[in-house]
Amino acid sequence: MKRVFGDRKTIIILLAPTLVLYIALKVVPVAWSLGLSFFEGNTLRGFTFVGIDNFAKFVQDPAGIQSLWVSIIFAVLATAGQIVFGYLLALLYVFVLRKGSAFIRTAVFFPMVLPTVAVALLFKSFVAVGDNQGPVNDVLNFLGLGSVEFLASTVGTMGVALAMTWWSSMGFYAVLLYTGLLDIPDEVIESARIDGANGIRLVRHIVLPLSLPILISSIIFSFNSTLKVFDSLLALNGGGPGTTTAPLTLYMYRTAFEYAEYGYGSTIALVLTLLCLVFTLAVFRSTSKKSAEA
Repeated sequence: MKRVFGDRKTIIILLAPTLVLYIALKVVPVAWSLGLSFFEGNTLRGFTFVGIDNFAKFVQDPAGIQSLWVSIIFAVLATAGQIVFGYLLALLYVFVLRKGSAFIRTAVFFPMVLPTVAVALLFKSFVAVGDNQGPVNDVLNFLGLGSVEFLASTVGTMGVALAMTWWSSMGFYAVLLYTGLLDIPDEVIESARIDGANGIRLVRHIVLPLSLPILISSIIFSFNSTLKVFDSLLALNGGGPGTTTAPLTLYMYRTAFEYAEYGYGSTIALVLTLLCLVFTLAVFRSTSKKSAEA
């Protein structure tokens, strides 16, 4: 085995197909999109080089800035819920249910495998008003309250979208964080308990610091994935009411494919990519500083 992987020609032969696919499916589209961001137009009327005008246009575009804030707010709130609920579930699996958590883990994880659009339509039916009123408003009516058109307001739509995201994905982060908690040596936990650390004190001073690497990775993964939310908000309310809940991805889609502004659409995609990159680098930098200080 050492002789095989020590041969450069063998390594190149083994990696070449994967590298070719990666370059063709990842590097080339990204480079193409980056190049398009310096042009204006489409395939029908042609392309005109405009330099950085598209970036200046985005900074002065109220609809673009609004979509950017929608994406950031949604990503922050969705990430907070996913990580908090996922971590609480992981603690439940490890310290309460223990070996009997297999069924619960599977049941909570199951929504993750459902199609995103199907989940969005399911939650849309839950809060529906009218002839086909959903169970949420049925409960409100039973309690003597009036029906609420959740999807008729920005706050209501965002609340339903967040609830949908938390429900469908917290099981995934629970399993991810659960695997990290399993790596904590039992001896450390037992020693802490002997020293009097129990309950919240045990989690705060022992479990949380030791599970910080997997927690940070989960935060980065969650933020980057929710920042790129698209199909769930589109299926839920089409970015409405109006465009008040339209994320940057939906604005990019409409700009590029409905209005055929490929250059400006590529610019919006690049802004989204840079936002993910900046957040990831900021988290890594802050954690490396803390590690160096420790």
